[in-house]
Amino acid sequence: MKDKSCQPPILFSYMLDAAIKSKNVVTPQGVREALVLLQDGRIVDVVPATTAVDCPIHDVQKRALLPGLIDPHVHINEPGRTEWEGFDTATRAALAGGLTTLVDMPLNSAPVTTSVANLALKLAATEGQLHTNCGFWGGVVPGNIGEIEGLIAHGVLGFKAFLTHSGIDDFPNATEQDLRQVMPILARHGLPLLVHCELTTDNEAWKPADKRSYQCYLASRPKSWEDEAVALMIRLCEEYNCPTHIVHLSSGNSIAPIAAAKDKGLPLTVETAQHYLFFNAEDIADGQTQFKCAPPIREKLNNNQLWGALQDGIIDFVATDHSPAPPDLKQLESGDFTTAWGGVASLQLALPVLWTAAQKRGAGLADLVRWLSTNPARLIGQQGRKGQLAKGYDADLLVVEPEQVFTVTADMLHHRHKVSPYIGQELRGLVTQTFLRGRQVYDHPSFTHLNQGEIITR
Repeated sequence: MKDKSCQPPILFSYMLDAAIKSKNVVTPQGVREALVLLQDGRIVDVVPATTAVDCPIHDVQKRALLPGLIDPHVHINEPGRTEWEGFDTATRAALAGGLTTLVDMPLNSAPVTTSVANLALKLAATEGQLHTNCGFWGGVVPGNIGEIEGLIAHGVLGFKAFLTHSGIDDFPNATEQDLRQVMPILARHGLPLLVHCELTTDNEAWKPADKRSYQCYLASRPKSWEDEAVALMIRLCEEYNCPTHIVHLSSGNSIAPIAAAKDKGLPLTVETAQHYLFFNAEDIADGQTQFKCAPPIREKLNNNQLWGALQDGIIDFVATDHSPAPPDLKQLESGDFTTAWGGVASLQLALPVLWTAAQKRGAGLADLVRWLSTNPARLIGQQGRKGQLAKGYDADLLVVEPEQVFTVTADMLHHRHKVSPYIGQELRGLVTQTFLRGRQVYDHPSFTHLNQGEIITR
């Protein structure tokens, strides 16, 4: 008779829906072989891979299992400019890239999310086409101070302001006085103020020159604009003790004052974007308007400084700032940087772009999780639910083949418009499966279950 005492016990046999097994599970304690136990959309536990369980086991072998990615800087553009992107296409692209939670910016939709009524229109637009989880930022513009409390009550995750023209006339930039009105309110609620930091001056002299010149465009938005704006926000952050977040940092000159502010204990966080870490200005040819964004992609030396700050923890995380537009608005035929829409389309490629560049600098999968999951979860107030592969967390997960190399082609992108500076780039790290609340929703290259996303609120 077989000695049953030598067999591993069956655990949680009465309460498990499924388990996922991987030789490379990325947990807060490190990367290890493990079995992830799932029930009712949550992670019940992470146990040794040899544990016996009475439930279906999905074995992904050597492929890595990570918590779902979180991108808190996405322009979905619906309602009003759905021809630019929209919830259906954006959230499909997200699933294909392992992004399980997005946060939509309060512009470039029409109307912009600066009032409770406009937020209601935004929420209604998600009906039947929300394929991944999504939260929303409210907007701070001159004259909408009376809407701030109402937007908070209706669940926005924080607020976004521009210190320069946003590119959309119905989302004008906030003044210092506007910020002084709103920051005490946000401090009281513990919500972050996100700021596009450029204090611009009239600078039209470059436009009559070579309109196709990237170097002319780069010179038209100097680092000093960004540095002065960051300095202002550090002062206001300290004055009001308001959680303050600098979006898409591109100037290496601002790293030292940001580090000093953090050393003082100010509630200041910072993101940069994949395109500032992957591309360098020296490599962008004239007329390549698919690279145009604001602030601009800067020179290699500057971008090396950003990498150092990210690896040192001065920059908290990386977000795409996915800002798509129809091809005609990108001026791809004329190559005119003076009139092209500024924005990089990249949502689906968030992981492989960063991973390709990060590996060259000695970073590992744990770094990737910190930069794309754990730290973004803190900004949006979801750090107790999302962003980690740990007991009690939501079972929003992705499986990636870290060493798989592929070349980006237009036909593999699920964004509405197949315009991106990454087309033709060789990237490493293919997302093969995505799970929402323990249910597989993407199995490369197919979507297995759509419209499974939830609205994320505070």
